Amino acid sequence: MNLTQTGPGVSALLQRALARYPDRIAFRWDGVGGPGELSYRATAEAIGRIQAVYAAAGLPRGTRVAVLAANQVEAWCAGQAALASGMVTTALHQLGSLDDHLFQLQDFSAEVLVADGGSFGARAAELAQRHPGLKQVYTLGAADVGTHLAQAMDRVGHATMQDLSDARELAVINYTGGTTGRSKGAMRTQAGYAAMVIEKLSDFDLPDTPHYLAAAPMTHVAGTVVQPVLMRGGTIRLMAGFQPGRLLELIERERINVTLLVPTMIYTLLDHPALDATDLSSLHTLMYGASPMSPTRLVEGLARIGPVFAQLYGQTEGYPISFLKRSDHDARLPELFSSCGLPTAGSQVVLLDEDDQPVRPGEVGELCVRSRQVLEGYLNQPELSAATLKNGWLHTGDMARADERGYLYIVDRKKDMIVSGGFNVYPRDVEDVISGHPAVAMVAVIGVPDAKWGEAVTAMVQLKPGATVDAEQLVAMVRDKKGKVQAPKHIQFISEMPRTAVGKIDKKVLRAPFWAGQARQVG
Repeated sequence: MNLTQTGPGVSALLQRALARYPDRIAFRWDGVGGPGELSYRATAEAIGRIQAVYAAAGLPRGTRVAVLAANQVEAWCAGQAALASGMVTTALHQLGSLDDHLFQLQDFSAEVLVADGGSFGARAAELAQRHPGLKQVYTLGAADVGTHLAQAMDRVGHATMQDLSDARELAVINYTGGTTGRSKGAMRTQAGYAAMVIEKLSDFDLPDTPHYLAAAPMTHVAGTVVQPVLMRGGTIRLMAGFQPGRLLELIERERINVTLLVPTMIYTLLDHPALDATDLSSLHTLMYGASPMSPTRLVEGLARIGPVFAQLYGQTEGYPISFLKRSDHDARLPELFSSCGLPTAGSQVVLLDEDDQPVRPGEVGELCVRSRQVLEGYLNQPELSAATLKNGWLHTGDMARADERGYLYIVDRKKDMIVSGGFNVYPRDVEDVISGHPAVAMVAVIGVPDAKWGEAVTAMVQLKPGATVDAEQLVAMVRDKKGKVQAPKHIQFISEMPRTAVGKIDKKVLRAPFWAGQARQVG
């Protein structure tokens, strides 16, 4: 593939955006000494000065740079400086364990670590000790390890961003969440990441001048919205972490018009006592994704928050794949509340059977996609890469059907399907029914080993504060609406759902106690 086919890389797009709106505010945040902000011009200068720091340290093109920080503008600039210098980046999740971080550094062959000294100074020191491949550690703020990045930036003086990247070269390695096994590194080029950004500008319901609240971790999907917002001349309001009361306060006070949350965060907002007293009239779009949302709670959200919901669908390996627009969230079309929308402009989608043949209309098949934003492959895993990208199609592992208009409906993860008494049961079918009960806050359906059924359909249920419901009532709801096969054999009430680092319900944790010691293991 030549440059006339790839087009500009993601760093070239960022450089243009920062040059186009020099006097606008790119970032706002709450700092230790009070609120802070950075203009587009100052953002370009910060990136350029970090590039100069990297150059002064003799770091060549292709250097592997890992970043460990919360939602901080300095960390974001450090990553962008690496990309613009022709380096390769990865983000370590701030809630990850030491073993998780060490595995990722080793798999990635990290040579440089940029870490928030205040929150992760001790972790950075331990990682540097245990991963001998690290040549350099930079810290945001003072720490007992590495080089203070701000002081190094002061020493190099004035500079501005330069795009030294090649659109064809490897740029970003995003690691999967690991909910079904060991995390895998999905590789993307500069051009592939640029395609992802352009796809969002094409399909996402962004306001004309976005004021984006980054509440979810920017190491994951929330971070991929930053560059499209900048290309629209908007502002990113950073939050260090999700706090429902604080989020509502910021939307009202700062007139936030767009944000992105995972469904469990939205459920928390809906159950928060301050919601109905908060002025959310500025909110234009509330994007949600990363896991399915209960149609019942979505209806509640539309009634109490407003017609602002828009759903994105994708995965680390291919994102975005489809989008359900605000206009699709119409009470007159409730069937669409279970849909993940239409394919995005640059995505070609097909549903395939086990023989890789297209299924008949209305039938369930594995959702497969071709697009420029699909991964190049998994780092260090050529066999898995070949299987996942079989015949040029990304095999997502998601089972789906399509209606007559082409709207896609995710039935469930292929790996989550339960085989009970010889019948296939898709957990989401059961979850959608149980979540419709007014006492239920969240539900996760799993298969547990059973001598008679092979796997027994089991519902783990978290109730709303102060609510009660009889287990048999929930079983009867499913039996009446879906049938005996789907009806749970067991209902287990739990105080709180385990969640992954990005806020998804962690079914691997829920399954583990039931499958311990079994010949077939979880994941």
